[in-house]
Amino acid sequence: MPQLNPVEVLRRAGYGQVMDRRATEPSWSRRLGSGFYPRFHTYVNGNVINLHLDQKQASYEGSSAHSGEYDGPTVEAEALRIVETANQIIKARSEEANLSTSVDRPKAGFWGKIFGN
Repeated sequence: MPQLNPVEVLRRAGYGQVMDRRATEPSWSRRLGSGFYPRFHTYVNGNVINLHLDQKQASYEGSSAHSGEYDGPTVEAEALRIVETANQIIKARSEEANLSTSVDRPKAGFWGKIFGN
């Protein structure tokens, strides 16, 4: 079975790519409400998803520092949710593989169904 793509897992978990011209690497986020913050924010490094919770925007102009939480129950719960999403993808792929390898009777055409051919 092919390896999971972390970006696919994030998209299935409800994350969207952050388009920031100032950023040096792509990132993905998932908002927790109708506002821009708080949000879960992730970076992908190879097959590793780096997750943190952004509580608010940087407090002063020109700064990339923010109020980010990198651990705690909220971040841990979201990490588990992402892992569950990955497990669902693996399960679905496994079921698809099992269906494609099972031996099925050749499909009969319209007349074959009527006359039992």
